[in-house]
Amino acid sequence: MKQNQLKQWAHFFLTYKFALDEVETKLNILNEEFQFIHDYNPIEHVKTRIKTPESVMEKLRRKNLEISLENAKSHIRDIAGVRVICSFSNDIYQILDMICKQSDVKVIEVKDYVKDPKPNGYKSVHLIVEIPVFLTNRMENVLVEIQIRTSAMDFWASLEHKIYYKFHEGIPPEIRQQLKESADMISTLDQRMLALNEKVIKHFALTIE
Repeated sequence: MKQNQLKQWAHFFLTYKFALDEVETKLNILNEEFQFIHDYNPIEHVKTRIKTPESVMEKLRRKNLEISLENAKSHIRDIAGVRVICSFSNDIYQILDMICKQSDVKVIEVKDYVKDPKPNGYKSVHLIVEIPVFLTNRMENVLVEIQIRTSAMDFWASLEHKIYYKFHEGIPPEIRQQLKESADMISTLDQRMLALNEKVIKHFALTIE
C-alpha cells in the first residue's frame, strides 16, 4: 500500500475506535444511573475490540470482494465490537431495551440467540447499531456490533471458540455433542441463578414491608 492509502485505512479504523468510545460511554452512563435508581447494576463488565486491518481484508477476500475502504464499510458489519456481560438472563433484555431507547442510536438488526440458540448451544443477543461520530469536518455513521450475554454464557462461548479453532472448524462429533450438553447445563445454571435472585429480592421486599 502507498503511504496515503495507509493513512486512509488508519483514519478509517480510528472512526470505529471513536464509535466504540461512544458506545462504552453510553453503557457506563446507563449502568450508573440504573444503579442509582434501582440500587442494582445490570452490567458486570464491558469488553471492546476492533478487527485488525488484516482480518478485515481476509474477510473481504472470503466474500470475493475487492479490498477497499468502501467495501469494508458496506460489507463488514462487525469491525467494531462490544461485548456486554451481565449477571442474569433477564438483565440481557433490560440492557437491550435501554440501548434501543437511545435517540442517537439506530438499531439496524437484532438477532436473539438466547430465545433461539444456535444448534451448537450458543446463546447471546446480537445487535448491529449505527452510531454518529462527529469528526473535525464531518459526521460519520459507524456500525458497531453489540453482544449481550450472561457471565455463564460468556464462559461457554469463550471455551467453545478456543476448541473450535484448535480443530480448525472440524470438531469431532463426540466433542460437539459434549459442548452442546455443556451449553444446556449452562442454560440450566442461568435459570436457577435467576430464580434464586428473584427469591432473594422477594425476601427483602417482604422484610421491608
